[in-house]
Amino acid sequence: MNTGSYVNGNWLHPKSTRLVRNLNPADPDDVIAEFPAAIAEDVQHAIECAQAASRGWRKTPGPERGRVLWRAADIARRRADEIARTLTREEGKILKEAKGEVMKGISLLEFYAGEGFRMHGKTLPSEARDTFTYTIRSPLGVVGLIAPWNFPWAIPVWKSAPALVAGNCVIFKPAELTPATATLLTEIYAEAGLPPGVFNMLVGSGSVVGEAMVHSPVLRAISFTGSNEIGGALYAKAAQRGAKVTCEMGGKNAVIVMADADLDKAAVAIHGGAFGSTGQRCTATSRVIAAPSVKDALVDRLVDAARKIKIGSGLDETVDMGPAVDEKQWKTDLDYINIGRQEGARLVLGGNKPGSSVPSSRFQRQKLSTKLSLLPTASSTD
Repeated sequence: MNTGSYVNGNWLHPKSTRLVRNLNPADPDDVIAEFPAAIAEDVQHAIECAQAASRGWRKTPGPERGRVLWRAADIARRRADEIARTLTREEGKILKEAKGEVMKGISLLEFYAGEGFRMHGKTLPSEARDTFTYTIRSPLGVVGLIAPWNFPWAIPVWKSAPALVAGNCVIFKPAELTPATATLLTEIYAEAGLPPGVFNMLVGSGSVVGEAMVHSPVLRAISFTGSNEIGGALYAKAAQRGAKVTCEMGGKNAVIVMADADLDKAAVAIHGGAFGSTGQRCTATSRVIAAPSVKDALVDRLVDAARKIKIGSGLDETVDMGPAVDEKQWKTDLDYINIGRQEGARLVLGGNKPGSSVPSSRFQRQKLSTKLSLLPTASSTD
């Protein structure tokens, strides 16, 4: 696999002394990649290359741009198993979930390929007899895309595909925890025929690469998916210079269970919403508000379902849930368990002994971290 950053059609290794070290969260001895992080100078170089490539890409007919995405979808379908296994190996989610994410990304590529034929403007009635009024769609130029680690294939696709088919050039910053999946997407775009400079990937920290992107006057739009704290700061900085900014940030998602609810169906829905993708998604069910008359029966169902979850390496197809993405996230899980207990919540399953239901700091395979240790409904119903 290629590693590092990709600028103007070439893979490069920045001169940075800080290494990006990519580990399998289910097996810390499995080092997927190690390479120097991108620095601000690399970002500027990529932006200059994208700006130069923009002149030709914006003049490329929409249907032709769409055909590049269609070829990318075909290549991705041929490499679907490789993408899914790479995604599982570096992010941790189970292979079934990874395969579903890969197919979602392929469907997105196909949909946006068709958009190349649908770059419609409008004709509008004019008040003046000798005036013809109409609108057309034009690309912005160079745009910046910042993606998270929890959906390292689907989110980069749904950010990049519409940007590319509309005629924009892209500066893409994937999460440092998941550069391998991002690398596969970059390889696929290159094989599909994107000209050099149209799609550029820079792997590095948000404080270096992200900051350089946000402050660049060349980037006409920024798309960010991540935490509320970082997204809010990014929005303020980029919008101040007049850039278009879209932010998709964290959520606090509740399920409300009324007294007349079918508790078996409610438990299945809550279980899937809370524990799918190891709970590591902004749409995860993070609290349940239950009527007092059904609370205990609902908690019993949720505990019973949680006890049956088999945890382990996502590459094992008999496993139901993979590990937390890294040790920092695992410690965050434990911190929230402690916060809940301090605020009066009753812990009903796991979470109290590192090395048993949650892992040791080495993430041993038989002691994988999951949000299974904290029933997300317990604190909101006690």
